[in-house]
Amino acid sequence: MGIKRIIGHVEGVPVGMVFHRRLDVQRAQLHQTNQRGISWLRDEDGSKVGDAIVLHGGYVDDEDDWEQIRYTGASEGKDKDSTGRLLRSQSWSYTDNAALRLSYERGYPIRVIRGYEGDPRYSPSDSYRYDGLYEITDVRTTTSKYPAPDGSPIDICQFDLRRLPDPEQVQTPVERHVIEVLEELDDEQDEQGDGQHESEEPPVEQWDAEKFPRSRSMRVRRLIRDTAAAQRIKQLYEGQCQLCGLRLRGPDGNPYCEGAHIRPLGKPHHGPDVEPNILCLCPNCHVRLDIGAIAVNAEDWSVIVRSDLSGARLLPKLTVRDGHRVHPEYLQYHRRYWEQKAAVKVLKDDIGE
Repeated sequence: MGIKRIIGHVEGVPVGMVFHRRLDVQRAQLHQTNQRGISWLRDEDGSKVGDAIVLHGGYVDDEDDWEQIRYTGASEGKDKDSTGRLLRSQSWSYTDNAALRLSYERGYPIRVIRGYEGDPRYSPSDSYRYDGLYEITDVRTTTSKYPAPDGSPIDICQFDLRRLPDPEQVQTPVERHVIEVLEELDDEQDEQGDGQHESEEPPVEQWDAEKFPRSRSMRVRRLIRDTAAAQRIKQLYEGQCQLCGLRLRGPDGNPYCEGAHIRPLGKPHHGPDVEPNILCLCPNCHVRLDIGAIAVNAEDWSVIVRSDLSGARLLPKLTVRDGHRVHPEYLQYHRRYWEQKAAVKVLKDDIGE
């Protein structure tokens, strides 16, 4: 007798867990099959309801922005060419589409698994990763961006999904409670404003809570954020800093390093907790990255020193090993953010503020 599949999180499978093959995803009870994009199961009344989807370079109309997903339904048999263009229209009578739409009507969350052929900003380099729960916010019939081979328009079944809040992405009551408390503290700090005008950017210590703990809550947050993705990047580099090459070791011989998010998590940056957005850094380089003292050119990986540190050695280029696809979009965001901050400061100095 097989294990009963369920809606929502699967016990023992944390968000961020990586699987080398689709078959492993199926065996973990995350998805019904090892081929199709949409997974479904029988609800208590016997109806078929969707429980999971795989993002793995599907259709041309798919859009993945981490927090928001626009997902295309499916058809039986071969229904697309090698570029992801559909060969024929889709129908709501097809089991997979109907099951996913019924989950929308019943308010069921959907497990999202990203594969290595998905959007390179968020996808693992050579595997599949469970990225947590999303809710379906809308469904519609619409026209594909591209016509059929004979030039006729193609109707598609389209789904909008939104990632559930952080408390819903953890699987133990203790973790969920801690995150809820942290979010309440963040909201209180936002309301107080720390003496800032509403339109101003947050102070530097809010750029990355991992490195600038303002309170005990931030230290707790750092423990929570040392996720599976960060651990994988640190293991890949064996503790060696990608910016300076330093490998710190303690008396026990174990290396110490930190997983640094290039585009920070949380408000106001909303960076994703995925490998393309994480670097393995020593504490010094992590701080320097966080305060904009150094940046990385997204075109050639060259290290840009904006504020020098006496006696500190940096590599001419960011070290990137096979299996780590650092996405240039995050490097561009980081560099642009600090260039804008510097320009604002110069302007204020000029007008004497």
